[in-house]
Amino acid sequence: MASNRLPPDPGARTSPGMILDRLARGATRAARITHTEHLPPRIGTHADWPAQIRPEVIDAIRSAGIERPWAHQARTSEHALRGESVVVATGTASGKSLAYMAPVLSTLLDGSEAQSQKLQREALPRGGGGRRAGGRGVTALYLAPTKALAADQRRAVRELAAPLGTAVRPAVYDGDTPVEEREWVRQYANYVLTNPDMLHRGILPAHARWSSFLRALRYVVIDECHSYRGVFGSHVAQVIRRLRRVCARYGSEPVFLLASATAAEPAQAASRLTGLPVAEITEDTSPRGELVFALWEPPLTELHGEQGAPVRRTATAETADLLTDLAVQGVRTVAFVRSRRGAELIALIAQERLAEVDRSLPGRIAAYRGGYLPEERRALERALHSGELLGLAATTALELGVDVSGLDAVIIAGYPGTRASLWQQAGRAGRAGQGALAVLVARDDPLDTYLVHHPEALFDQPVESTVLDPDNPYVLAPHLCAAASELPLTEADFALFGPETEALLPQLEAAALLRRRATAWYWTRRERAADLTDIRGQGGSPVQIVEAGTGRLLGTVDAAAAHTTVHDGAVHLHQGRSYLVRHLDLEDDVALVEEANPPYSTTARDTTAISILETDTEVPWGDARLCFGSVEVTNQVVSFLRRKLITGEVLGETKLDLPPRTLRTRAVWWTVTEDQLDAARVNPQQLGGALHAAEHASIGMLPLFATCDRWDIGGVSIPLHPDTLLPTVFVYDGHPGGAGFAERAFHTAADWLAATRSAIAACECEAGCPSCIQSPKCGNGNDPLHKRGAIRLLGELLRGAPGSGAQGN
Repeated sequence: MASNRLPPDPGARTSPGMILDRLARGATRAARITHTEHLPPRIGTHADWPAQIRPEVIDAIRSAGIERPWAHQARTSEHALRGESVVVATGTASGKSLAYMAPVLSTLLDGSEAQSQKLQREALPRGGGGRRAGGRGVTALYLAPTKALAADQRRAVRELAAPLGTAVRPAVYDGDTPVEEREWVRQYANYVLTNPDMLHRGILPAHARWSSFLRALRYVVIDECHSYRGVFGSHVAQVIRRLRRVCARYGSEPVFLLASATAAEPAQAASRLTGLPVAEITEDTSPRGELVFALWEPPLTELHGEQGAPVRRTATAETADLLTDLAVQGVRTVAFVRSRRGAELIALIAQERLAEVDRSLPGRIAAYRGGYLPEERRALERALHSGELLGLAATTALELGVDVSGLDAVIIAGYPGTRASLWQQAGRAGRAGQGALAVLVARDDPLDTYLVHHPEALFDQPVESTVLDPDNPYVLAPHLCAAASELPLTEADFALFGPETEALLPQLEAAALLRRRATAWYWTRRERAADLTDIRGQGGSPVQIVEAGTGRLLGTVDAAAAHTTVHDGAVHLHQGRSYLVRHLDLEDDVALVEEANPPYSTTARDTTAISILETDTEVPWGDARLCFGSVEVTNQVVSFLRRKLITGEVLGETKLDLPPRTLRTRAVWWTVTEDQLDAARVNPQQLGGALHAAEHASIGMLPLFATCDRWDIGGVSIPLHPDTLLPTVFVYDGHPGGAGFAERAFHTAADWLAATRSAIAACECEAGCPSCIQSPKCGNGNDPLHKRGAIRLLGELLRGAPGSGAQGN
């Protein structure tokens, strides 16, 4: 068992540049670094707390070692105390929590004193036996995207507010809160920390039981608000509107305090999320230690992939090596990984390699991801916080604000999808202003390859705007039902819920979900309206992963991902152990697994068909057409590949018999004419491969222009589509009703497709590889593909783009 005592830690005394030099020792290692960016240290700027902040709170902050606030903290507090909603969008570890915590604690203290005085006045005429009236004084609500962050914030609030006694009573209220504690939280806590899921399913439907809390609600803190994007963000936006509506019913109008990683147009995004005007604080006045940021490209291997394409060493294997090397050096590190399976695999490989060096080290490495049971997550958080763990392979569940102070380095296994997330993850390292190392390890795909060879796209560009669409009817409709079950809907609510509300209500009536009586709409069904939707956009009940021999619950997987991740024969990793899925029961939402140790991983393959339902917008690009509208996508998982763990080499393919899934969503698409094909020198034999290659590469590049992941979007390319009667490429949102990503692609199409063409043309391979036109999720085995045809075709398409000059073929 690992000791809590840390060994000598050379990472704490070594500059990030020296740590990187050690990682890069050897000719082959050094060649993998394509760029190194040095961000110099920054000196902080102090200010004074606003005069309205209670002296007791200022004293408590000083007791925590903070003599004066940074200027952006003081400015945020000023807005809050004036009753103005505000978003503070500054860098990681810039003190955003204190910026909103100071006014919240001060206001809670004011409210506690006022309540005590009121109770004393009411008690006097009754000889001290007066009834406790008027609730609990002022209250505040804190929303976090993850349970881990809410639990971490409770620890921080308790420590900071300890000198204030019982005036501040923080409590977590989420799915892990024991039933016996929930009533206490409802009755006595005045700072409740929860998540949007619990607000949606637990608090708002039971608002009458929360009436005293909601009546006194002064502040709503929305932490890590940049994470509320796409379908999830759209759902959260409607949950917040429901909260505002219920609060108004009880006579309160809370001020919203939002914290975000650095983001473009944070006030606009925060306003779209809350439905209110929001001021923004974007100038980061905190000090920062030196950051050395390396871009790292794994080497080519001797192996060949699909269609004989060259294959690079996987980012998973490369990250595991780096995590191992850093652990041996005593450098405390978190490796951020995009998938749950990847986090498990990296931890497992690093543990095996560390065992060869020192048998005490494997226990100092672990995986951290969603899907773990609550007690497992809490134990890992404690071990990381205490220093018992030296390295962690984590999904983005750990990206969002959890206090992991004391880290020296961060490894990012694959571009995380947005520049905002990249900087959020990189900022997790750095001890009290000391230097830190960040390494982005490129995956073998178009976007990662483009970025490690175009560092200006990362370091010289602003972060993205947050994309969300609260007016998506697939999102809005179930929230109108939930709102009606909370309080009958009236025309006065139309402005709150958005312009689509009036048109949707008759449809909900026709579906017998709502009933109109006089001037209001009512929910009349027996079931809970809040159960109509999963705000994470996961589309159904999660599938439970159960060990067949023991019946033990290992975890869960989202319903939408079940067909691709826990199909029959899939390899599932949990806590460093491998399991084979023996049977996926779609009726009972259960995947039965058995422990096994296969020398391979599995990747699902699918087929997709698409039809156009409605074209909203059509723009001529010369003879070509760029369109945006609604489509119906039919998808079916048909097989899975077995790949060697380290090399990714394909060992074989197994057929599957799973039902098709239908999705109505939003898409961007473009068509070209026969004359354009002739001009691009793309003959009929090349056409299918050229379109297919352009589709793959454009999907890979879209996350650079919209806050999405390539797994959030899909694509189809057809040489003669039955609806357009032309060669057509579609890129669509992978969520019902759309998520806003295809719309962003439509509006940035010239830049997006120009970058796509550049990425394909710059790749050194001859006929196409995973770094340019091959896709890891292609249902056709990356066949056919035609690299040169795609370059010429995109060049001809871009020649007609509005405002574009001629593109070379």
